[in-house]
Amino acid sequence: MAKIKVKKVKSAINRTQNQKRILEALGLKKIGQVVEHDATPNILGMVNKVEHLVSVEEA
Repeated sequence: MAKIKVKKVKSAINRTQNQKRILEALGLKKIGQVVEHDATPNILGMVNKVEHLVSVEEA
């Protein structure tokens, strides 16, 4: 299974509660934090919902 690195690049202030929960579920708390996940459809769907707040690269 492919891996992706997700980095939080923008703040969640003034974002919907759903977007804040998605960031929390991805394990992102602070700006600049990087987490690694498997590229499953669930994770890719969450990343797609907050793509304006994160950057993604293949690991």
